[in-house]
Amino acid sequence: MTVSDRIFQILEEKGMTQKFFSEKTGIPQSTISDWRKKSTNPASDKIMVICNILGVTPEWLLSGVKGEGDRAESLDWYAIDRNSEVGRIIEIYNEMTRSQRDRLMGYIEASRR
Repeated sequence: MTVSDRIFQILEEKGMTQKFFSEKTGIPQSTISDWRKKSTNPASDKIMVICNILGVTPEWLLSGVKGEGDRAESLDWYAIDRNSEVGRIIEIYNEMTRSQRDRLMGYIEASRR
């Protein structure tokens, strides 16, 4: 199954029209239609917005593998939208000094107990 096949599968499951999907992603309807007609896939710069609108992970969209359940392995990396809350946290963390980072990590670890 291709990336575009998975997109159309989710659109169908969610009862989402191509027009609505186009409006939410900013991807022209003609481009979305081409994915189906010409068996092409979306450009890499559209993957995150597609995942956000469809509510799927990039891992699933690109490979069809869900990162959950008994067979799933934990990931060594995350793909995060820099405009999200988590993205902002990472940006702020990267601006901190080593001492500030150590204090923050200490606080986080203590609050998990």
